[in-house]
Amino acid sequence: MAFIRPFKPEDTEAAKHICRATLPPSLTSSPEAVRMAPYLWTLQFTHLSPETCLVLDDGAGAAVGYVIGTPDVFAFADAYPRYVAEVLESPRGREDVPPPAQLDALERWERAPAEGGGVNPACLAQMAYKVQWLILEGVEGKRELVEGWRAMLHIDLLEGWQGKGWGKKMIEAFVERVKGSGANYGKGIQLGVAGENTKVVAFYERVGFRVYPGGEKEGNVWMVRDL
Repeated sequence: MAFIRPFKPEDTEAAKHICRATLPPSLTSSPEAVRMAPYLWTLQFTHLSPETCLVLDDGAGAAVGYVIGTPDVFAFADAYPRYVAEVLESPRGREDVPPPAQLDALERWERAPAEGGGVNPACLAQMAYKVQWLILEGVEGKRELVEGWRAMLHIDLLEGWQGKGWGKKMIEAFVERVKGSGANYGKGIQLGVAGENTKVVAFYERVGFRVYPGGEKEGNVWMVRDL
């Protein structure tokens, strides 16, 4: 029988697979983006904040979903150089995410049509290496969002495990971890929904989140849950 349990280091490859298997179409169309994705949206949380990372175990030891995040994005940002040194700059990390040529100015999210279009791998690599661009900065209003709701959450479930009530249970388990962390989580938890995946907004609303204005400026939906 499936159950929710704490993330373990041996779940790392499964977590990478879950991340890649649940990417939106704009990312799955790019082999570089698929390769890099776990380094932008998964591994830094499991590496730096394992105490607030949980997986859905299929009952036989395999992770088939996760809810990951941090109770305080600013403390997380302070610790981020350790993630760069220990994960991104490891041989496997450098192979999957080639170090960016520069970290002074963020490249465009999409390549120009003359360059083939699609998601720009150079931008992804920059975001993986620079936590400010990844979670703290962006369009007008982003800084106020993260300063108010300092905890951050990502949840993904493999297709066969969606729509069975596990998502709500996993989020509630994450909430309890945040509340018991002793961290400064501000007003509560924030998350982002990709503009091409807005069908999940209704789910988040059912589990206590509400839309926070401003995300539309970057083509996404920002959501918060007060704690």
